[in-house]
Amino acid sequence: MHIRTVCLFIGIVLLFTSNLKAQKLKVSENNRYLVTEDGAPFFWLADTAWELFHRCNREEVNMYLEKRAEQGFNVIQAVALAEIDGLNTPNPYGEIPLLNNDPKIPNDRYFQHVDYVIRKADSLGIYIALLPTWGDKLFKESWGVGPEVFTPDNAKVFGRWIGNRYKDFDNIIWIVGGDRNPRKGSNDVMVWRQMAAGIVEATGGNENGLMSFHPQPTKLGGSSTWFHQDTWLDFNMHQTGHCANKGTYKHITHDYNLSPTKPVLDGEPLYEDHPNCFNAKELGYSSARDIRRIMYWNVFAGAFGQTYGCHDVWQMYKLDKKGINGPLRPWPEALDLPMATQAKHLKKLMLSRPFLSRIPDQEMVIGNQEETEDYVIATRDSGGTYAMVYFPTGKETELDFSKLNTDTLKTWWYDPRTGNAFEGEILPRKDKTAITPPTSGKGNDWVLVADAVNANFRAPGR
Repeated sequence: MHIRTVCLFIGIVLLFTSNLKAQKLKVSENNRYLVTEDGAPFFWLADTAWELFHRCNREEVNMYLEKRAEQGFNVIQAVALAEIDGLNTPNPYGEIPLLNNDPKIPNDRYFQHVDYVIRKADSLGIYIALLPTWGDKLFKESWGVGPEVFTPDNAKVFGRWIGNRYKDFDNIIWIVGGDRNPRKGSNDVMVWRQMAAGIVEATGGNENGLMSFHPQPTKLGGSSTWFHQDTWLDFNMHQTGHCANKGTYKHITHDYNLSPTKPVLDGEPLYEDHPNCFNAKELGYSSARDIRRIMYWNVFAGAFGQTYGCHDVWQMYKLDKKGINGPLRPWPEALDLPMATQAKHLKKLMLSRPFLSRIPDQEMVIGNQEETEDYVIATRDSGGTYAMVYFPTGKETELDFSKLNTDTLKTWWYDPRTGNAFEGEILPRKDKTAITPPTSGKGNDWVLVADAVNANFRAPGR
């Protein structure tokens, strides 16, 4: 009797786990978004855990991934050859990733731990945005540890090797690069292209393994600056940097308007708990309101999702480690910082309305705006069934609802801090309507959701 009970319990657990297993991802038919194999919209909500493979043992991996799954994250960004002396400082099991620092001789025992992390993520329905290497293994600059080991020749060999190792994992998204922009007059572009070519050769590329490039901050274009025309680049990625009040939406808009059309997102915004502009003494640390503003700006500008990051977590900082740029607390304590729990509200909001037909529409916001933290931004359904407008500081703004396909609008106010929504006024469709959010001031951000009455949508975020 007891044996049957145990077997039944195990069977239920296995069934539950298999239901969470990640499906393959592909680019949507309109080339703006990602969808799962069965065509369901996929909203990228990532956490940044660059040092996950390198600094965390399996107990810590389990705790971290289970927490992030509980918080609604569905992608984890992590690096195989990690930033913080990832070639010469062993992982918790005493293993380094390359023998003799040679990309042609990977250490299987190191990658057995990487295998474990990827399988654990898959069991939770989480994708791994896998960087084969951090960029300092190509060139160090002033802040890298290196050593510099990659050439066009061995980059392709390593790309082929790691591609073969993980080609059968449906929860892998490939990200070449790693916080380095190709230098003028160098062979850097060739190195990244060769690494991508090796991965494509092993996996088949595209729908068998989506791929992008992780850059440093740029003036406007990110990955698109060098690789937009490359067939292996399935979507564009930006790093918009670690300063608050920058117009990150301009980066998304730049790539949204490129040809050919490709999805775009911000893969490294300002981290929570990060010194603002690397200057804690004068500018302090980032706040939750800074992170929310950046995330909603980017998505409303046309991004297919958004990456979150925490300064303590990306480096898996603990008191026995030397921190980079002044982390404030050990990483396990940082897992419940405000934005780590609030980020899911953005994903729930966007998926509560038709997602694949969504377009940015800044013409809805009437009048010129200064590029400050007050900047109001709008998005809507291309068929006119709904619109969403983000007010970072709750300022009164005039809006143009004329493009919506209805005579009457049902409105809601959505709170990005809590994920709660309450009904607003019933409004006529007009080309100029003054809207006043429920509260105003720093940290009082709101989303107005305006629905066509006959669309019969549920409450936002539900």
